[in-house]
Amino acid sequence: MNSTGGHSMTENESHPTDSVVVDCDRCLVRSPSACGDCVVTFLLGAPPAGIEIDADEMAALGVLSDAGLTPPLRLVTPVAGPETQAV
Repeated sequence: MNSTGGHSMTENESHPTDSVVVDCDRCLVRSPSACGDCVVTFLLGAPPAGIEIDADEMAALGVLSDAGLTPPLRLVTPVAGPETQAV
């Protein structure tokens, strides 16, 4: 695991310098089980209408997750075409 949310990045994924907009309503895996094990619910108590997490905050969340102190960000959003993108 690494500080980008627990997975390796590919060319099609966000770069660590990008901010991430977390919109739980657009998450493809939104469910009690997935949300219950997501850092957004862990820190905020319930999925928000939408938050923006900058690169430094994503790095900090990755460190906390890698250390086992928080769950990772479980956000999965649709991308152009039938593919999905996990953040």
